[in-house]
Amino acid sequence: MTNNLAVAGDLLRLLSETTTEPRVDEQLEALTLAVAADLPVLLWGEPGIGKTAALTHLAGTLGLPLTTVIASVHEPTDFSGLPVLGADPAVQGVPMAPPDWAVRLCRAGHGLLFLDELSTAPPAVQAALLRLVLERRVGELRLPPGVRIVAAANPRASAADGWELSAPLANRFVHLQWTYDHEVVVRGLGGTWPRATLPELDAGRLPDAVAYARTGVCRLLRTRPALVHQMPPNEARRGGAWPSPRTWEMAVRLVAFATAAGTSREVLSMLVRGVVGDGPGLELLAGLDRMDLPDPEDLLADPAGAVLPERGDLRQAVLDGVVAAVRQRPGRQRWEAAWTLLVHAMTTGAPDLVVVPATTLAKLRQDDWAIPAEIERLAGAVTLSRRAAA
Repeated sequence: MTNNLAVAGDLLRLLSETTTEPRVDEQLEALTLAVAADLPVLLWGEPGIGKTAALTHLAGTLGLPLTTVIASVHEPTDFSGLPVLGADPAVQGVPMAPPDWAVRLCRAGHGLLFLDELSTAPPAVQAALLRLVLERRVGELRLPPGVRIVAAANPRASAADGWELSAPLANRFVHLQWTYDHEVVVRGLGGTWPRATLPELDAGRLPDAVAYARTGVCRLLRTRPALVHQMPPNEARRGGAWPSPRTWEMAVRLVAFATAAGTSREVLSMLVRGVVGDGPGLELLAGLDRMDLPDPEDLLADPAGAVLPERGDLRQAVLDGVVAAVRQRPGRQRWEAAWTLLVHAMTTGAPDLVVVPATTLAKLRQDDWAIPAEIERLAGAVTLSRRAAA
């Protein structure tokens, strides 16, 4: 019997041996970037899709000891601290002693604290978690800066005795929707999982990344003050991402990290929508896109050599901006330069994008301005010669 158990142990060890490979995985990249930014992350997903396994692989790849705490099986005092009577409580007070897992994290100096099954934690436990998640305090103990916090939760409909997440606790997390990729699962079961790597931050871009993030968020909130704080009207939505001064501060940090790391727009979208919600997050992304657009005056100065955005909506915005600049400060040379730019846009992208700006530009012609030859080149997109001569 003993020999059979030893052989079984050998088989189990072989089954546990896996390798990793570099692989584009946007949700894993978003998680890793949020961890690098030292923001608490909450993974939402159905049971059994690999949230715990992803955290285990993340901790192993980053070289962080993993400490798992099942929130629902703990008492509030496990997070707020256990009262310990000293020799003279009336003089010294009653200190709140931290649990053993918090002490181990402090001794290690770094680690990944995984709060699992968060949606099954009752309201009293959720309230006790507030200080841990925001201030990193457990009783009288402050967790060291090298500790990162990631939680996981199932939607209430699929959670065992689930509770809605309280609004104060939900507003402290980056919410990421965790799904499985069929190919990743198959490769992983075959012994090869994606490799999580910390983002490579460009040291030379740090000041610009901070300025870019702050400018983008402040521009949006200056024009849309109602977005500064919008608590959802119903309990279910309050348990997710929504805008508040706290989450906008988190958005600034995430945009700065994503910019310094040169991450993709898809990953940035996951992150900003995960802190301020879908609507405000998409508005922020649109505002950031427009910050990267070229100056209309620069394009009018060198229309033939202009580099226009590839995305259709951004290209349309650039062309509209150029026409608006000509309208604001009309002049024959500027008008003709705008036509040259529209021809350049038509030959390097979708012709239909020039129809509206070209029609508007034609109406700006003054009587003593000759019709430029460029108009004829746009005749296939829109009949402009007759409009300009009318």
